[in-house]
Order: sequence, then C-alpha cells, then structure tokens
Amino acid sequence: MDLMESEFSKNYVILKPENANLLDLFLFLLPFGLRKRKFIDCPLGKEDPFKNFRDRWLIFISMLLQFILAIIATPLAKLDSFLLKLLNFISFNGGVSGILSKILKGKSFLEVNEDSPEYTSVVGFADWRRDLDSSIKPDDTFRYYSALTVMAAKVSYESKPFVQSVVNDRWKMKLLGYFNFWNDFQGKATTQAFMFENTAIDPNVIVVAFRGTSLLDSYDWQVDADFSWYEIEGVGRIHSGFMKALGLQKATGWPKELPKSQLQEFAYYTIRQKLRDIAKTNDKARFIITGHSLGGALATLFVTVLSLHDESTILEKLEGIYTYGQPRVGDQQFAKFMVNTVQKYGFKYHRYVYSSDLVPRLPSDAILFKYKHFGRCVFFNTLYRGRIVKEQPNKNYFSLVWVIPKYLSAWWELIRSLIIPLVKGFDYYESLLMKGGRVVGLFIPGLAAHFPLNYVNSTRLGKLNVPDKVEDPILGDDIEDDF
Repeated sequence: MDLMESEFSKNYVILKPENANLLDLFLFLLPFGLRKRKFIDCPLGKEDPFKNFRDRWLIFISMLLQFILAIIATPLAKLDSFLLKLLNFISFNGGVSGILSKILKGKSFLEVNEDSPEYTSVVGFADWRRDLDSSIKPDDTFRYYSALTVMAAKVSYESKPFVQSVVNDRWKMKLLGYFNFWNDFQGKATTQAFMFENTAIDPNVIVVAFRGTSLLDSYDWQVDADFSWYEIEGVGRIHSGFMKALGLQKATGWPKELPKSQLQEFAYYTIRQKLRDIAKTNDKARFIITGHSLGGALATLFVTVLSLHDESTILEKLEGIYTYGQPRVGDQQFAKFMVNTVQKYGFKYHRYVYSSDLVPRLPSDAILFKYKHFGRCVFFNTLYRGRIVKEQPNKNYFSLVWVIPKYLSAWWELIRSLIIPLVKGFDYYESLLMKGGRVVGLFIPGLAAHFPLNYVNSTRLGKLNVPDKVEDPILGDDIEDDF
C-alpha cells in the first residue's frame, strides 16, 4: 500500500483483490496462508491471525465476492442505465397503458428529463411510495421518527429535484441541502446525503440522511463485501471503505480541521459545519442522523468522528441515530467507544434489522476482523412482528445452520408480496421490479430482504413490544431505554 494511505494508522488490514488471482486465493486457504503478501497489506509482525483457518476462509469469501463484483461491474452498470431509462420512459409516458394509447393514437412520446422531480431511481421504482404515513401521529414520538427517518433514508437514493419535491411539497418540510461528497481515495464524488428541517411538526428538528448502497452499483457492494480496516487510536478498528466514503484523508486520517485551501467537500466536514452553524443560532435545535445500508454505517460513523473530535456542541443536541439494514462498522473496542458516547450524551441509537437481510450480518465477526454491532437492535420478522434484541438472529450470514430458514423466508416474502395489498390496501402493492427482486432473493436469500421497502413496511405495520430495560451486549449492564 502507498505509505500516504496508511501512515495515520499503525495497525491495519487492507485486502487488495486487484493483486490476486484465483490460484493465490486457493493457496491462501492452505496452512499459514501462502502468497498472502500479494493481496493483504498489514504491518510486519501482525500476521499471526492468518494462521486461523476461519479467518482465511472469510478472507477467501470476501475476496471472491469482490472478484465477482468486479467482473460484473460493467454489465451491472449497463443494466442499471437500461432499467433507469426504460422505467422512467414508461413512467413519463403514463405507464404501459399510456404508451399503448399513444401508439394507437399516433402521438409522440415524451422524452425522459433527468432534471425532473419525477425522474426516479431503481429504489424508487421498487417502492413507489413518497408520502409519510398519516396514520402515525407525532405524539407517538418513536414511531413517528422511525417512519420519517426510514422514508428519508429511502428518498436519499434519489436526485436533488426529486428530494426537493418530496421534502418541500409532499412532507411540507424544508430542504436545507443536498450534497455529492468527494471520496479522496476514489478521486471522485461518490457519497450523497441531504438534510432537512421538520417544519411540519417541529422546526427545531434537523434530519440528516445518508444515501445507502445502490442496488446495481458494484462498487457499493464491493465496499460492503470488503472486510478491510484501519485502527484509530482510542477508538478501535473501523471499516476502511466506510471511513473513505465519509471523508477520511489519505495522509492525515481524521484531522480536527481541514486546511482552508481544501477545494473538495467531504461528507463529515461539510455536514459538521452545517450542524455547527445551526447549533450556534438555535439553542433548541435537535439533530437526527439516519441512513439505510451503507448510509446507516455512515450515519453511525459520522457520530463516531464527532465524538473523536469532542464536538460536544453538536452531540449534546443529538436526538438520535436511526439506521436500517446497517452493516457492522467496527470492532469490539469501537463498539465500547460508541456505547460510552451514547451514555455520555444521552441520545438514542435505533438499529433496525428486517428478517434475513444479509447486510447487517456483514462484515464478519471472526477473530481477525472482530466486527461487532453495539447497543440495541430493533428486529422485525417476515410477519412484521418486532422485538428488542442484543443481536439479530443469525448474526453470521454464512452460517450453515440458517440456510434453510433463509430460503423459507425468501419464498414466504415472494408469496406475501402477492397477497399483502389484498389485506393491507393499495399502499402495500409491490411493483413488478420489487417482485423481480423477490425472485432473485430465492437464489440469494437475504438480498431482497435488504430493500428499503421492507423497512418502510416494518415501521408502518410492525408490532413492537418495548421492554423497560435492554441489556447492552457490550458492557453487560442494563441501560434504561424509554421511547
């Protein structure tokens, strides 16, 4: 690895699939992990864990997944482009019936306008809903902000005109900013987020929503499948891809401030400054951070770096973090750091996991990587029955014990998609695209479970029994949790 990319950390494990081939990977599975130096970068003397077969096996799986994702990156990008054009063309021209009508009447078709608020992402076509659930009232604070943040997390996948239209016109709230942030390691802007003020109910509440893993973006999935980490002194080991997406600096890591000559906007530093400015002008301001998938990891890590920098002015106004289908972000030391931060500043951390969603089970919690979730988990099964647990059932996606239950869940979800609108109404009708995702989920169980639609349904239909206390899985102490 280039020294400039690791000198801020004295301990790290970086997987480099571009430097390996399949023979290298199979040789690595042998005792002592032959040829590991070709595709694993770590400090000298830190290689003992590679003697553990379970760690070598998980590295093998991670690298193999990244190989496959790299191979299908171009076809996926073309499929994504084709689907976007096709689905938006159909939508802009009144659906299939509208297109047939225009053909019969000899009318010309409308061109797809990417700057239109009607231009929709694949996620938006998988779940067409844009409005908040009017049956969930603001006085039910937990349900209301769960329903609001999951919709914000879903909408974060869309373009600025779409987001602006939904937030300002449909939700009657105020969009404060829409951002495309720079990734120093990729050399391009790949991280999106937006923030808005809840003027409909309480203008003091500011919500920041990070965009998650795009369904057909191979790089996003490679980040989720990559188990690489850097160790930050005093915090712990943290997923390298998530840090890079949030604004990690190549040479200096997480400096307290960036030089004024810096031309690029980074997610952490830009959003932090926005919240600093709001906190200075509004003593009553309260902040909520949210995201789905990768966005949930960025929401959590954003608060981690705020705590690392002792940004007490912002943290004291932090109301909560709501994440949906969030992958693991760091190791046990990181988890303890975050539990201490939650206790110190008194905000809430709600980590939603739906059924067999594969992403919350990644990256691995094996000996070498030790990735751990922390705090409470709000878990919903396929019947949308919720409970508070220490860790979601089947914490390891690759566990053989859960293979049959995962496939059974995938089959039930496909059947449920056909009957749920008959039981719950048209708001729960699933599009053909979503049903197609359910079919793919029969072969890759847990993939369709990751769609935002499942989390929107969980917040709207979910039955949740809330205990008075939740035992924290890291500290082992009972932590009061009131909603």
